[in-house]
Amino acid sequence: MDNPTKGRISRPMKINTDIATDVIIVGGGLNGPTLGLALANIGLRCTVIDTLPAPTRGLPDFDGRSYALAHASMRLLRNIGIWGDVADHTQPMLEIKVTDGRAGEGPSPWMLHFDHAEIEEGPMGFMCQDRHLRQALLAAMDANDHITQLSGETVVAQDVGSVTLASGKTLNAKLIIGADGRTSGTATRAGIKRTGWGYGQTAIVCAVGHEKPHGGIAHQFFMPAGPLAILPLPSDRCSIVWSESDARAAEIMAMDDADFLDALRPAFGDFLGEISLTGKRFSYALGLTLANRFIADRIALIGDAAHGVHPIAGQGLNAGLRDVAALVDVLSDAKKRGEDIGSPSVLTRYEQWRRFDTATLAAATDTFNRLFSNDNPFLRAVRDAGMGLINAAPGLRRRFIREAAGLTGDLPSLMRA
Repeated sequence: MDNPTKGRISRPMKINTDIATDVIIVGGGLNGPTLGLALANIGLRCTVIDTLPAPTRGLPDFDGRSYALAHASMRLLRNIGIWGDVADHTQPMLEIKVTDGRAGEGPSPWMLHFDHAEIEEGPMGFMCQDRHLRQALLAAMDANDHITQLSGETVVAQDVGSVTLASGKTLNAKLIIGADGRTSGTATRAGIKRTGWGYGQTAIVCAVGHEKPHGGIAHQFFMPAGPLAILPLPSDRCSIVWSESDARAAEIMAMDDADFLDALRPAFGDFLGEISLTGKRFSYALGLTLANRFIADRIALIGDAAHGVHPIAGQGLNAGLRDVAALVDVLSDAKKRGEDIGSPSVLTRYEQWRRFDTATLAAATDTFNRLFSNDNPFLRAVRDAGMGLINAAPGLRRRFIREAAGLTGDLPSLMRA
């Protein structure tokens, strides 16, 4: 979202209302539309504002962008009615193998091996392409009378319970949701500051085809510069999330496809046979960013607007979806009791629910990245021994499996079976 000047923030809002709604959701990515559908299902009218123009209806070409949806996130999508539209296009993650080593030398003998057969619920997660998930969300919003979509619109000013768009429209609501990413304009306009730092790493994201079947196994290979995640997709393809130093990542992104694959192969290995690039390459600077508050006067933040973490455990989107489910529970209970859904007492319940979990996740991902993204011999020995101990303890290993599946902690109702 565009960040307005201080003068624009403080300017009195227009008193006319072009659109009346219960909840304004600023951000049309994945968390915003998911929240809109969930809130519509409990009878709240929502307006979703997206800076991007209205997308072409019809499935876009494969571009390699994919997400690791934890089992609990799948439940949320199923409970809001869209999982049936994406399930056939997903790849269940049946196993996760975590190893440590250096590119070209192969992994160390110590590893973590998580198998979905050790839990009763089923696959730990599902790999889902962006194009399938986004299209399912758009189609569901189109069909829902409680949701208004405003595409190609930018919020330029914000007051308590209202926003003004670049087009001149003014929207009033009981509650404004910031789902507008790590540089959230909603948070900025509300005076919410952030805490965080960069890692000096860039994630290179793409997809590769390969000769041998992946068997539904996800791999996380920790190297000194950062982790390489190899995540299974349908049709003998894998999604790649390759963390490198900023300088090295810039060099890799500047390579042609042939040179890019030559750079990737030493880290990727040959366990899946010959690899080929499919789709586009993307890159993202990595860092940690936490909003100092998740709420303000008639405002709540979800997803990256509230917390942006390292993709080391693939939990970014899953944490955002848990925000969605928790907020829906809080607002649903408030609605049933006749409370004002935008009141401080209601929003405080949401913040208290999610603040500790997200702070814990941020600390864990930050610690793991610092512990594994180095070539210190002592730390290498410590982490290898730790992985070996966890792998040898069935009870502890099962706990980690359930954590990866999003099945621990105080689950919101939409994430229960």
